[in-house]
Amino acid sequence: MDVVHANSEDARAVAEIHVEAWRAAYRSIVPTDYLDSLSIELREAMWNECIAAGDPELLVAKKAGVVQGWLSFGQCRDIGSHKSEAEVWAIYASPTAWSTGVGRVLWLRAKELMLEQGFKSCSLWVFPQNERAIKFYRSVGFAHDGAAPKNFELGGVQLEEVRFVTQLLGGLVTKDKQR
Repeated sequence: MDVVHANSEDARAVAEIHVEAWRAAYRSIVPTDYLDSLSIELREAMWNECIAAGDPELLVAKKAGVVQGWLSFGQCRDIGSHKSEAEVWAIYASPTAWSTGVGRVLWLRAKELMLEQGFKSCSLWVFPQNERAIKFYRSVGFAHDGAAPKNFELGGVQLEEVRFVTQLLGGLVTKDKQR
């Protein structure tokens, strides 16, 4: 599987996975009406803008040239965060590619890039009911840091996300360390 920076030709596949994964993963968390209203076309336009701007960084995992999943990351957006803190803004695999290693290869490449860019830690936000995602995040070194949950409204319902954090140091072998 290849992990590369997304280009404009990937925007449609990224949007399709974005909508499909939301509908599959969040069916019992987010209101059905909201999930049914998600638009691949609007997401495609949004991702085209992000790709053109380079913010956030968007990686895609491809198998035989077909996008299987994606991960976006950048500077941590939390109020008061330090410039050495990165954030996984989103990570999704096509539901047909769940549990195939797509998320792991995306995370490992993103982590490598974060370290190259000087980040020391990485955070992400997740619905506490999303047990599949939490199990994955724990398996790659993230842990709930006890920060206050983030509450917001989506589709007329109050939702909550919790923050998970990992330290990035020690994850990249440089040529100097190989001597």
